[in-house]
Amino acid sequence: MSRIDDLIAVHCPKGVECRSLSEVARIRNGRDYRGFDAGDVPVYGTGGVMARIDTAAHAGPSVLIPRKGSLKNIYFVDEPFWTGDTIFYTEIDDTQIVPKFFFYLLVSMRLEDLNQAGGVPSLTQTMLNRLRIPLPPLEVQREIVRVLDLFQSLEAELEAELEAELEARRRQYAHYRDSLLDFTERGVRWMTLGEVGELVRGNGMPKSDFVDDGVGCIHYGQIYTRYGTSATTTLSFVQPEKAAKLAQVEPGDVIITNTSENLDDVCKAVAWLGDSTIVTGGHATVLKHQENSMYLAYYFQTRHFQVEKNRHATGTKVIDVSAKSLAKIRIPVPSLDHQQEIVAILDKFDALVNDLSIGLPAELAARRSQYEYYRDRLLTFEEAA
Repeated sequence: MSRIDDLIAVHCPKGVECRSLSEVARIRNGRDYRGFDAGDVPVYGTGGVMARIDTAAHAGPSVLIPRKGSLKNIYFVDEPFWTGDTIFYTEIDDTQIVPKFFFYLLVSMRLEDLNQAGGVPSLTQTMLNRLRIPLPPLEVQREIVRVLDLFQSLEAELEAELEAELEARRRQYAHYRDSLLDFTERGVRWMTLGEVGELVRGNGMPKSDFVDDGVGCIHYGQIYTRYGTSATTTLSFVQPEKAAKLAQVEPGDVIITNTSENLDDVCKAVAWLGDSTIVTGGHATVLKHQENSMYLAYYFQTRHFQVEKNRHATGTKVIDVSAKSLAKIRIPVPSLDHQQEIVAILDKFDALVNDLSIGLPAELAARRSQYEYYRDRLLTFEEAA
């Protein structure tokens, strides 16, 4: 950063001028894009490109700022575009501020912290227009953009390498897990899940029943979006009187999803290893058994089990495997000692691949934090008196 420091020392040794955002850019509302024909012009919403049409609202470059929803999603666009009503676009005075510099600056300002809405997170033009924008000389801005573009390019390359390595480890782990749990050519008991234990189908419990404190519960949708192979605490709770009417999950039970939007997620299982009894609701089944809970949860992830459950799956848009069908699926049941040996091995592999505190995921998170640190440092200026 010595060149940037030198430029600042030459051009603004006593600090940089700051102005309100409204003095360097105009914030414009997005509009509905229905009625236009298909084309090459991207339509941006809070989540990114939603569609492509034949009409542009602005030629770019511009910085797009979410009006509501995911407030972290700020976009730099340097081509003709359209914006929906969930995101603002900006008309930037490039005689005062370099558009890409403006983008990096807004990202570093963490606009999500401005949210004061009680429901859906939102930003208003009024609060955005009041933001103080540092304006170092254009030469300094361009040099900062050059450095940050380079940082971002290197960061993207490194992230791609780490993500590829992580994906390779996951494939390696899945292969090893499937091999370890492949008993097709070994003498072992094969039992249906109905023989392994009792299958108790849940009922009710929409998310509107959740409260801040009460009896712990696991919603079927959380099993494949928020939980791993096991859990010792719950993310959600329901009132005791509501819990009394739901399927009870005791320590050691396994909860299985019966419903999902795709074949991969249906029948995902989580072993409940907490100390207390919790509950689950509709679209989930509780397996009560005398086997090793983690062994069962790991086996539900294997390729062999996926093939078996797919044979019992019904539906197209919504995939379902009923508790009655689950009871027919056969699985290998080795001795409890053998189950524990398998679990001990798989726990180590699972931690290496999935635990954010160790291994490649932690390195990936550290690299992102490092980039954010240098970006924020480059975009912090002493304000002129």
